Amino acid sequence: MRILVLRALGLGDLLTAVPALRGLRAAFPRAEITLAAPEWLRDAVDRIEAVDRLLPTQELAPIAFERPDLAVNLHGRGPQSVERLLATRPRELITYEGWDWPVGRHEVLRWCDLLQRNGIRCDPDDFRLQPVGDRTGPVVIHPGASTGARRWPVERYAAVARALESEVVVTAGPGERDLARWVGPEPFSGTLAELMDLVGTARLVICGDTGVAHVATAYGTPSVLLFGPVPPRLWGPRRGPHQVLWHGETGDTFADEPDPGLLRITVDEVLDAVGGVLCEQSESASSARATSA
Repeated sequence: MRILVLRALGLGDLLTAVPALRGLRAAFPRAEITLAAPEWLRDAVDRIEAVDRLLPTQELAPIAFERPDLAVNLHGRGPQSVERLLATRPRELITYEGWDWPVGRHEVLRWCDLLQRNGIRCDPDDFRLQPVGDRTGPVVIHPGASTGARRWPVERYAAVARALESEVVVTAGPGERDLARWVGPEPFSGTLAELMDLVGTARLVICGDTGVAHVATAYGTPSVLLFGPVPPRLWGPRRGPHQVLWHGETGDTFADEPDPGLLRITVDEVLDAVGGVLCEQSESASSARATSA
């Protein structure tokens, strides 16, 4: 059986689809599951054991696949994504129609719901990736975001970095290196696999609503996440050692300037959250040592 899944979006989008992909694998253990997604995500896709093959595909571009037994639309509500999958002439298609798109549903649950209504069981809490090492690395600060609306001011990130009495590594996405240089040392330069290893072994991650935040969630890395204008109930971590800062204001996700609600988050709030998360982790580690002694 050949299954084609469309999720040609970003890193965070890919990681929020992991429970749905694992649901497909559990339902069809002998199937070949092909994921249509951008080539730059290959290192991340390789860490998702539910996927057999990456088919490099740009967002809403034609999909170079013929006659899958099952096509699954984990991309969006349509109609463009539906049309792209129908063009592959699948025997069966699982997708949302525009009229039944679940508004206000967490991204992880949205795709699990789609499969479950088609008889495919999913565990929305099955989102962890395999550990990549001990959590003995630095504090990772990622000041960038895909849109200006989700970008907390870089001078505030710099103030947080200066206040931390820890080794800090600053990471940057494409075109963000100059921005990251305002925060601290020369930004981390590496492949996506190296970035995921860095986040997966970090003591703490500080960032906004970005793909790096979802990597931290996937590896259970403690994090302080700054949300706005999208509420964390839609895209935030579902569980784990994370502290989410959110002032309850929604706005235009694609605006060029930082969202007003995001700007209400202060440096002191972030530092207080950092202290709380690190203290909580220290207490958990001490408890674990005492239990094993």
